[in-house]
Amino acid sequence: MDNAGIYLYCIIRHTGSIEFGPIGIGGRDDRVYTINYKDLCVVVSQSAAMRYEARRVNLTAHSLVLEEVMKQFSILPIRFSTISESSDESKILTILEREYDKFSDLLQKMEGKKELGLKVVALEEPIYKHILDKYDDIRTLKEKLAGLDPGKAHYQLMKIGEMVEKALIKENLNFSDNIINALTPLAEEVKVNDKYGERMILNAAFLIKNEKETEFDKAINALDEQYGNLLSFKYVGTLPPYNFVNLVINLEGG
Repeated sequence: MDNAGIYLYCIIRHTGSIEFGPIGIGGRDDRVYTINYKDLCVVVSQSAAMRYEARRVNLTAHSLVLEEVMKQFSILPIRFSTISESSDESKILTILEREYDKFSDLLQKMEGKKELGLKVVALEEPIYKHILDKYDDIRTLKEKLAGLDPGKAHYQLMKIGEMVEKALIKENLNFSDNIINALTPLAEEVKVNDKYGERMILNAAFLIKNEKETEFDKAINALDEQYGNLLSFKYVGTLPPYNFVNLVINLEGG
């Protein structure tokens, strides 16, 4: 085995070779080009035959290639650090040939669509005030305890904390459901991902037809106007459609 490998980024539909510039992963200015079979291409670059750690510099280099390709093509993203430990292209061609129908069908599904991401986070002070305004029992108990010695009201203060926590869970679910219900009719598919951090209400990805993007943008803006005093909306696009297709290609099995 030689010490040179081929790094795989994504699959596109294109007949003939195409180049994307010296932007390959690994910091060596390797050119990004295609390996072709019929009307399908794997976008690749030469690389050292190694496994790339999921560090920011490597993930960014991988993403930059996808972004460049997406300027011209719909893509099937391939899992990060998929690399053939040989510079021989025949193994990759064999996989393209063997999986041609599968890849072609997936590309058809992704054609003319893009992934848009949305993260929604509760604003701490406004959401707490919203809870007090909405839940009379919490507000009444809090007002009753306001003049008491905190040492003597320890149990009641703990009870308020529990009541607020339950109310927050309920309100967050309501917000999340309302946002998803407003956006789902505009999307081909929706993927709700795990949340992180106590105040995150929603972490979702939407597969959108290109012609629906303007309408989707307007819907996000309307939600921001409706909830902007309570929630922070972080809206990102256009993303590689990792949430809807992320190819795992086994280069070991030939």
